[in-house]
Amino acid sequence: MKILLATDAWTPQVNGVVRTLSQVIRELGAMGHRVNTVQPGLFRSIPCPFYPEVRLAFGVRRRIGNIIEAFAPDAIHIATEGPVGLAVRHWCLAHGYEFTTAFHTRFPEYLAERRLAPPGLTYALLRRFHARASRVMVPSASVRGELSARGFVNLVAWGRGVDPDLFNPARRGDLLDLPRPIFLSVGRVAPEKNLPAFLSLDLPGSKVVVGAGPQLAALREQFPQTHFLGRRANGELASLYASADVFVFPSRTDTFGLVMLEALASGLPVAAYPVAGPLDVVGESGAGALDQDLRRAAMAALAIPREYCRAHALKFTWRASATQFLQNLQPHGRAIAEPQRSARRA
Repeated sequence: MKILLATDAWTPQVNGVVRTLSQVIRELGAMGHRVNTVQPGLFRSIPCPFYPEVRLAFGVRRRIGNIIEAFAPDAIHIATEGPVGLAVRHWCLAHGYEFTTAFHTRFPEYLAERRLAPPGLTYALLRRFHARASRVMVPSASVRGELSARGFVNLVAWGRGVDPDLFNPARRGDLLDLPRPIFLSVGRVAPEKNLPAFLSLDLPGSKVVVGAGPQLAALREQFPQTHFLGRRANGELASLYASADVFVFPSRTDTFGLVMLEALASGLPVAAYPVAGPLDVVGESGAGALDQDLRRAAMAALAIPREYCRAHALKFTWRASATQFLQNLQPHGRAIAEPQRSARRA
């Protein structure tokens, strides 16, 4: 198949969305499919005000028709709800092309955290964006249930995977020459990640945070005993996972939490709240501890055998994720009813 994938999240961004898309595209290529990625780097763009790593493209509508028609895709997938996604959606509705979308990020909660918009309004806008999709891919059963309760339709599962060769217990070493136990957190250092809930815990040993973001300077000052390592490349990151003792995931708003799978594949037990994401990745597998008392979860995770973690993570593969993605696609075959009128409404 020829698949056109529209996304506002792309390299050099470092996040779960980009990693997911990159890995699935790689698997699709290995399976013989061709993917054309339409992303902000193809257009003029400006940094997003509260997330400067994200580029907001403009002028997309003027060029998107030529890009799509030149590629002549068998299927169109819209990964994000930004300017690129909106432009491709508009073109599809205007020309009678069916398309699929995905729900990757809880923008309503993120915007509410920054006091930029009430969640009800943002969810209404997202519901409208996804309503015309043939299928809306969601990363977990928990998110599917939440979105269904909010009126989203055509929801289907699209799981995630992990690279077991890169994230491997064999990488364990003395990279972290710190008092043990070492409690590690990896991800964007931003309000929605709820890092103070972890950093304020009274825990033995050491706390380590890997990642960059707008809260980094403030949290370094507020929690001087924590070791902030900034962003790390894949190989070093994999060694950090394998060399720590517990992975603490304090977020309450992630739709999945790919970093938890990376930690588990490295033999690192997870401590988290019992919310969407951890419930789907860890659940009752025995590979982590979920508790509303995050300290209790972190201390309980210390007793979990590392081989349990690795065995559980190996159930999640990128090949299975790519196969599920393919099955969810809607190849172009029939016109959307009244496309021109729909386009004016969109």
